[in-house]
Amino acid sequence: MRLVVGLGNPGQQYRGTRHNIGFDVLTRLRELLGGERPKSKFDAELLEVRLGSEKIALLWPLTYMNLSGRSVRAAVDFFGLPLPNLLVVCDDFSLPWGRLRVRESGSSGGQKGLQNICQVLGSESVPRLRVGIGSPPEGWDPADYVLGKFAAAEQAEMGQVLDQAAKTVLCWAESGIREAMNRFNSPGGERTKNSGPGKQGSGEKGIGRRGDIRGAGPKSSDSGEPGSRRKNGRGLDGGSGELAD
Repeated sequence: MRLVVGLGNPGQQYRGTRHNIGFDVLTRLRELLGGERPKSKFDAELLEVRLGSEKIALLWPLTYMNLSGRSVRAAVDFFGLPLPNLLVVCDDFSLPWGRLRVRESGSSGGQKGLQNICQVLGSESVPRLRVGIGSPPEGWDPADYVLGKFAAAEQAEMGQVLDQAAKTVLCWAESGIREAMNRFNSPGGERTKNSGPGKQGSGEKGIGRRGDIRGAGPKSSDSGEPGSRRKNGRGLDGGSGELAD
């Protein structure tokens, strides 16, 4: 059995933001692999599917990004999985938009969700798939950037990016991480087109001052989409939004 974790923040206000691309990749996998509606478990939404003879659990933590490790640890312990059977999918603003990078281990690179997972699991040997979201424009707070919506040009390419990321996950599940690295970390396997990050005034939405985004908290919503469900109408940490980045 394998566990694929997509990182993001729960709640309607975070849908479509750069930080939630891990959620989006898992949703694309759900579309490809089928399966019933995810169920609530491990402070997350969980869907178990099959890829041939391999069982794969898809996990959308609902703990807010910075506490993702709590959900992942509960799932890893429940299924009795060794770390090589875990793959974390997350955003990375050090990579150009749409570029993919698979790694067996290493530092979190500042990605707070991945950092918390490594801390809770007590190891940096956590396989991960990083999806490039481009770097923040000069003068922008990185927290504002990752919690902002994708620019129109990026949205137009989103389907291609999600398809490529989903293929990478399936390659990892079927053929192992080395094969996934060889195929999708190479220039031939990565997207070569880089439209670059959005600039101020280019249609970016939802990016205000850091206090405005982090202090408001997500609105209550249950649209049926993974990651949109709330617990008692609030975030699992009380809904303050303070752990969103």
